[in-house]
Amino acid sequence: MCADRVYNVLFLCTGNSARSILAEALLERLGRGRFRAYSAGSLPKGEVNPYALQRLAVEHYDVSRFRSKDWSEFTRPGSPEFDFVITLCDKAAMEPCPVWPGQPMTAHWGLPDPAAVEGREAEKHAAFAETMRMLAARIGIFVNLPLTTLDRLSLRRRLDAIGGSGEREGSAA
Repeated sequence: MCADRVYNVLFLCTGNSARSILAEALLERLGRGRFRAYSAGSLPKGEVNPYALQRLAVEHYDVSRFRSKDWSEFTRPGSPEFDFVITLCDKAAMEPCPVWPGQPMTAHWGLPDPAAVEGREAEKHAAFAETMRMLAARIGIFVNLPLTTLDRLSLRRRLDAIGGSGEREGSAA
């Protein structure tokens, strides 16, 4: 992988309303121009979860650009060619994905769905904050991988390790 290029990353979740949206926002910020982030879902909800938008607003993100979209949007001619496709929910990881042009590297970084948390407002907000924290840790490791020096197999192992252990891999990167 070339040192000067920008890497396109697609985050997938079934509903594309919470985890994948948060990941898209985080990678855009933490990737410092080296990564272009996208998100989509196999069965998109059609709207971004309001708790996800509130969490992003608290973190000073411009929430106006985020929307829930179907992954078929990225299979059309003229769509970005992805270097990485990362699933964030177990259901999306089990679904047959479209064939992505360019044979992107794939990984699964399963996380609990904060939108599934029931209870008081404080519990729901806490679930989104925790998901954001876990994603920030994983994406922080990812953006610091030496992409230009890793062979494909080593990169695959690193991506899998990020999804399997979250921030514990930070010292190995």
